[in-house]
Amino acid sequence: MEQEIAKLGISEEELFSRVDHSALDSEKITAPRYSYWQSVFRVFFRKKLNIVILAILLFVIAFAYIYPSITEYERFANLLDSTAKHLSPAKAIKQMGLSIHWILGTGAAGQSTFDAIWNGSRISISLAFICAAINMTIGVIIGSIWGFSKKVDMVMNEVYNILTNIPYLVFIAVMVMLFSASFWTMVLALTATGWVGIAYFIRTQVVIIRDREYNLASKCLGTSTFKIAMKNILPFMTSVIVTLLATEIPSYISYEVFLAYIGMGLSEMSLGRLIFEAESAMVTPGWQFEFWSPVAIASIITVVLYVVGQNLGDASDPRTHM
Repeated sequence: MEQEIAKLGISEEELFSRVDHSALDSEKITAPRYSYWQSVFRVFFRKKLNIVILAILLFVIAFAYIYPSITEYERFANLLDSTAKHLSPAKAIKQMGLSIHWILGTGAAGQSTFDAIWNGSRISISLAFICAAINMTIGVIIGSIWGFSKKVDMVMNEVYNILTNIPYLVFIAVMVMLFSASFWTMVLALTATGWVGIAYFIRTQVVIIRDREYNLASKCLGTSTFKIAMKNILPFMTSVIVTLLATEIPSYISYEVFLAYIGMGLSEMSLGRLIFEAESAMVTPGWQFEFWSPVAIASIITVVLYVVGQNLGDASDPRTHM
């Protein structure tokens, strides 16, 4: 060994150095830094399909809010022109000129079907987001406390049994009939009892994990029920909440479209209202674009919202971060 070191022409002091032992340093654990949301987005964007679907969703939402704000849409601008009504895309472009406004033809009042769809999309998407925000906020908070507090559980079970026995669509229809069929009336109708089902679902999830050791220890140390629910339980349910949100947002658009289709929807020209008013065009030769265009956009919005939410919910599960 000494001969081999001598061949290198290096002293032992240069080859080896003494390292002092530190009891404090030996207790330190080195591990790569972990960021939950960075891991969520890394898993989500790992699938190229998610990138494509998310791009479609962002385009639809951006177009629904930006396009109506930079164009002047007047539904009855061509009302007195009988030659401008119920035109197919080819006829509308031939008569009105090549423009993005006429690529889907015209409607019963001579209005641009393309412009009408994006104005309606803005109303329908806004309704869905506002209702989802209200119902999810109330439902998650009440559901967390409901599942952790046995006193609250006794009261809320009775409330749940009463409210869920009232058909949801019937309740919404009655609310719309009692008040004017406006945007905020629909928001009130969809959120008055819409949070109950969410709260019960969250309550069920909370019951599963509320008696774990760390929650019992927090309770013994005097931590309030609200703080335990918010700090100890909800962080473990992120993926469940995101998945639930993925089903809630499209459902409100579906409710709005269905109620409008049966004549109980918004007074504003939402997607549902457009479909309702174009019902006769569905079976009239040459008028089909008036009906199927808003149907297609409504379907794309709901499907894309659902798929993005479901995949984001899967990516939110820490078990997929391995």
